[in-house]
Amino acid sequence: MRFHVVKRDNWPLWKRALAYLAAVVAALVIGAVILLAIGVDPLDYYYQLFTMGTVGNKIAYKTYMNYIKEFLPLAITSVALSLAFKMRFWNIGGEGQFIMGSISAGYIALKFGASLPVWLTLVLMCVVAMLVAGIYGLIAGFLKVKFGTNETLMTLMMNYIALYVLYFIGETKADWNLFLQETSSRPVFVNFSDTVAFPTIKIGAKFELNICFILALIIGIIIFIYLKHTKQGYEVSVIGDSAGTAKYAGMKVNRIVLRTVFLSASLIGLAAAFKVGTAGVLSTAITDDVGWTGIIVAWLAQLNTGMIFIVAALICVLQHGSTVAAATYAQVDSSFANMLQGIILFLVLAADFFIRFRIVRVKKGE
Repeated sequence: MRFHVVKRDNWPLWKRALAYLAAVVAALVIGAVILLAIGVDPLDYYYQLFTMGTVGNKIAYKTYMNYIKEFLPLAITSVALSLAFKMRFWNIGGEGQFIMGSISAGYIALKFGASLPVWLTLVLMCVVAMLVAGIYGLIAGFLKVKFGTNETLMTLMMNYIALYVLYFIGETKADWNLFLQETSSRPVFVNFSDTVAFPTIKIGAKFELNICFILALIIGIIIFIYLKHTKQGYEVSVIGDSAGTAKYAGMKVNRIVLRTVFLSASLIGLAAAFKVGTAGVLSTAITDDVGWTGIIVAWLAQLNTGMIFIVAALICVLQHGSTVAAATYAQVDSSFANMLQGIILFLVLAADFFIRFRIVRVKKGE
């Protein structure tokens, strides 16, 4: 007796949605079993996690403001990575591209923040961060089309180059290093939030919405239109399905690959500029692992631009809420969210497999 994997006929939308929902519920059940094993009430823990401790909290508005600050770079980075993934260019270098964009944006803020108008400094931060991150990503793209190198390995290694550049800047006190405070006896990054910061829109008495939130939504809409309703977006899809077919159709595949990789990396640089311009300071942990988490978000959303924003919002609830819940339950580390999102990813991918395929039993002689 043998088993064969056979492609399944298209399931209706409600069945697919039900399968994904079941995968998420199963992941939460596994998490609940783990919580019970260490003596934590899973219902109360999940309540704290998903409400992020805002119920009955007089300063809940601050929680939401901090939540948005975490959501923005993750959403934009995930959208950026999905561009390359759609073309089957496995850009695992989001962390490195984010770091290079952060360093560039921070340099502009420190160099010109005191002499230029704030709006012009912010624009320069975004433009320079996009250019530097785009070029950094383009290195792997060029090596791919020119020499056939493995982009997964190349972008992965470039993450660590960027990371150690950031460490070098953060630990080296020298006359050229304007990132560090001159008066401090130990290496401390300069805070420039008093001179350069993205503006906010006041909503109600206390809540302030960062303008980057609106810009992120606009970027999402533009990328959706780009992929669905432009020739360039169509070319990305064709190459993702078959590079050979794209070449046969007369498309300049190498040029399209380079263009898309640059766009992907430059959007990650823009996310970094938003993060630095909001935080007002560079740090060795400036990425908050968005380059890695963005890969998970992009795949959970199945590279759908609209779904990426929804999934990114939910993942941020897990990450932000786990920190709040950890304050109540000391025996649960805040990294519980990372484990939970890993379980969710595994089960959602398993559900996706069974949505696309079915396993049939073949008897002997058939």
